[in-house]
Amino acid sequence: MKIMHVITRSDLGGAQSVLINIVNSLCRENEVIVIAGEGDGKMWELLDKRIRRINVPALKRNISIINDIKVLFSFLSIYRRYEPDVIHLHSSKVGLLGRLAFPKGKVIYTVHGFDSIRLAYRPFLFLERMLQYRCKAIIGVCKYDMDNLIKEKITNNVGYIYNGIISTNIRTNLPLPEECLNYTKKILCIARISKQKRFDIFLEVATLLPQYAFIWIGNQEKMMNLPNNVFCLGNITNAGIYNTQVDLFMLPTNYEGLPIVIIEAMSCGKPIVSSDVGGIGEIVYNGENGYIVNNNSIDFAKKIEYILQDDIIYSRFSTRSLAIFNEKLTVAKMIGEYKKIYNR
Repeated sequence: MKIMHVITRSDLGGAQSVLINIVNSLCRENEVIVIAGEGDGKMWELLDKRIRRINVPALKRNISIINDIKVLFSFLSIYRRYEPDVIHLHSSKVGLLGRLAFPKGKVIYTVHGFDSIRLAYRPFLFLERMLQYRCKAIIGVCKYDMDNLIKEKITNNVGYIYNGIISTNIRTNLPLPEECLNYTKKILCIARISKQKRFDIFLEVATLLPQYAFIWIGNQEKMMNLPNNVFCLGNITNAGIYNTQVDLFMLPTNYEGLPIVIIEAMSCGKPIVSSDVGGIGEIVYNGENGYIVNNNSIDFAKKIEYILQDDIIYSRFSTRSLAIFNEKLTVAKMIGEYKKIYNR
């Protein structure tokens, strides 16, 4: 089978991580093509060498009539040249342009976090409603996304498939700041510093729990005037492997689909304390492998301390996190579900 995956940006993020895991598995038995546009190109570096790569320079996240018309013509040309059996679209921009350009009977569209469209780009929802008939399946990454698609009258062939990853539970000697090593317990957060992610809550929790080290990976700029127990390590490729050196993963955030960073932490058997948003509650079970809480620093701090202060409680949460990962969130599980749709 010839399978083509299309995504807007070529840098690394949650959607790109899902794409990488899918195509690197599929290319063992299929001819796979990946199309992407703007970005730093780090996604390309992680693709299997057997995968054909096509860069479309005009493909950008921001709306531009001229560039978007160029992209449509590029898509048509690429389709005529390669004639793929399946076209798998990732991200909202490609979801729109791809459904206009490609034959609807071959198109699958994965919505990587519908809240970002439903809340931030609401004026464009009418396009999603119109184009829902221009593909054979629309896939959310969690039940929460599927339910919200249906609420917005996007109901045609809608379903959901949980993101899956290859476990990042690989022991390596990763460099942590020397001062960080003085703390017996360490909490990790991997996220960009943005309006979506709540770095302010992270700092407040660190202040409430000065006995623990708090590590943030994903900041682009050097952070100043931080509490003594906060360590910002910058933007690191494959940051998920740092889960092997910490005790707990936290994610304060305003909205999500199904965050890859939480799945990575679970693959390492880490308890999770996260904001109660998106589909996180579908994989983080209160009192079992972690807690989902309101965006309140006191709530975060109470749950983190409860898990870390008792070795028996910690071990129970850790074991459950790994079990949920193996049951629901592996690449093999995700690929199996997508293959069913590809073969319809």
